[in-house]
Amino acid sequence: MRHLPYFCRGEVVKGFGRGSKELGIPTANFSEQVVESFPSDISAGIYYGWACVGNGDVHKMVLSIGWNPFYRNIKKSVETHIIHSFKDNFYGEVLSIVIIGCIRSEKNFSSLEALISAIQEDIEEAKRQLDLPEHLKLKEDDFFHLSEGKTVNH
Repeated sequence: MRHLPYFCRGEVVKGFGRGSKELGIPTANFSEQVVESFPSDISAGIYYGWACVGNGDVHKMVLSIGWNPFYRNIKKSVETHIIHSFKDNFYGEVLSIVIIGCIRSEKNFSSLEALISAIQEDIEEAKRQLDLPEHLKLKEDDFFHLSEGKTVNH
């Protein structure tokens, strides 16, 4: 994955409505346009990095890229779980992310409970990885301090 770290910015759109309601793990979803702009060599899987909503604080995040085999999605999605509690949803806001590394490949699960358990493990692994000095420095990247603008992927 020669494209990591990968910097991406786009508007938060309504997703499938499963993250908060069914899984108890809210996610921010990018539009199809942003998803389609991802480099082809970023494989379907679970990633970690940093995220910022609007001009807010930068937080740890875990990210799913792919088709979510448990739900049999037809369209590829990019769903960001920001490891922070927000009071309100932020549809329409600009989400800026930096993907730093991969946790695992996308896979199917035998039950909803197994999926939730795996996501919780992914979150804990993301927290561990992002505490490493080499990853902490990207939290302060100028990318997060730019004025809001159009989608920027590189």
